[in-house]
Amino acid sequence: MENVHKTRNLGALARTCDATGIGEIHAITADSTAVKLGHKTAGGTEKWIQVRQHGTTAEAYATFRARGLNILAASVGVGTVDFRTVDYTLPSVIVVGSELDGLSDEAAASADLRLHVPLMGMVESLNVSVATGIILYEAARQREQAGMYACRQIGREEYDRLLFEWLHPSVAAYCRKNGRSYPRLDQDGEIHESISGNRREGLV
Repeated sequence: MENVHKTRNLGALARTCDATGIGEIHAITADSTAVKLGHKTAGGTEKWIQVRQHGTTAEAYATFRARGLNILAASVGVGTVDFRTVDYTLPSVIVVGSELDGLSDEAAASADLRLHVPLMGMVESLNVSVATGIILYEAARQREQAGMYACRQIGREEYDRLLFEWLHPSVAAYCRKNGRSYPRLDQDGEIHESISGNRREGLV
């Protein structure tokens, strides 16, 4: 998100990302306090979505390229391709612009590919959260067909952390507050019996 600040759009973006299995959003903004996911608009996804901020577009793009991501900029006009022709099964990041001005010239020009959502009416563009939702669900469709949702796409450590926080939120909060590691879970998702000593200390 390049300079996307409106709370309702941030919340809608976060909910769509969570719905399509995306756990990380990147915010490009010089104002470190501008991007906040509120519980009301984000529908609780602020617990699961990580927001990483970058001060400049160049900084963000350098991070994306270091991670081997294709940079796909949502834009309009000459030189863009229909979003449905893009292969989203490749490691990619989708860049969307601000509510009023869209993407900056730098963000559009430095991307690996510029894509657009075809419009049949008179307006030039869609709301940023709506356009993002349309693109992400095409990406989700392709990835589901490729079997990518059938296997874990994140590291084991992150998977275990998210699973524990989802299954045992109160215990996770206790551990974070007291600087403790999360206990191991058994195959049924229950806290392993080997932490019985911790139970006596009030962990569970």
